[in-house]
Amino acid sequence: MTGDASLFTTLSKRNKEGYISFGNNLRGYIISIGDIGKAPYPVIKDICLVTELKHNLLSISHLADHGYGINFVKDKCTIVDSSTGSTIFEGIGIREDNIYVFYLLEDANKAGRCLMAKSVESQLWHMRLGHANMDTISRLSTKKLVRGLPDISFKKDTVCSECEKNKATKSAFKSKNAVSTTRPLQLLYMDLFGPCRIVSLGGKLYAFVIIDDFSRYTWVYFLARKNDTLSEFVTFCKKVQNEKGFMITRIRSDHGGEFENAEFKQFCDTHGYLHEFSCPRTP
Repeated sequence: MTGDASLFTTLSKRNKEGYISFGNNLRGYIISIGDIGKAPYPVIKDICLVTELKHNLLSISHLADHGYGINFVKDKCTIVDSSTGSTIFEGIGIREDNIYVFYLLEDANKAGRCLMAKSVESQLWHMRLGHANMDTISRLSTKKLVRGLPDISFKKDTVCSECEKNKATKSAFKSKNAVSTTRPLQLLYMDLFGPCRIVSLGGKLYAFVIIDDFSRYTWVYFLARKNDTLSEFVTFCKKVQNEKGFMITRIRSDHGGEFENAEFKQFCDTHGYLHEFSCPRTP
């Protein structure tokens, strides 16, 4: 019996043909009966599909009635076809609470399930271990920290294409030959760096840098705290617009907290400045 309908190769629905009592006094109803397995694998017939059943169970008497012989020892149970003598199921080394666990065999000599894979190819182990460094894998092998890891020479004798692609640095952006703006203050770049290791005589730790895209003119303001950025920028906007006779159109910054906050956004929206953000990790 089983509760998994996907295991069946053939299945005929029944109208609650009996029930199975569970240990907690609940019932699971038999809703279908069918066969599991198909050639070249063994076929077990008349398997019940039971509602709410969480395990797949094989009855010894059921197998005996269908012409199978069962042999039990301490840590092994073998089921053979009585007519041919070939092994159908075999439970080896897996016994949980007096229940023997079986794995389907394709034939008497060849297992249909792979439980272990061995290889002495260093590049294959490099990929299995998440593209770890060969020196790291060599230390794991030497100190016997991974079960099944062979004691071989782990050397970087081949090039891993995945590692080359993912560890490659980004190519630089090409320089522009033409200026994209037509007047001063049309686009301003801004950034903040700090805190510096050495405090200035005026107690400043940060530098607020603003660059005009059209003229490449640069303003640098020294700040004691990061949260002074907005107040310094408000003063700068009033001063530079009066001085140059132009209005600021766009500003561009990174996603630093001193630029991306509610107060800074409200100031830009109030004065009509379009605030653009650069892509992360892209100078």
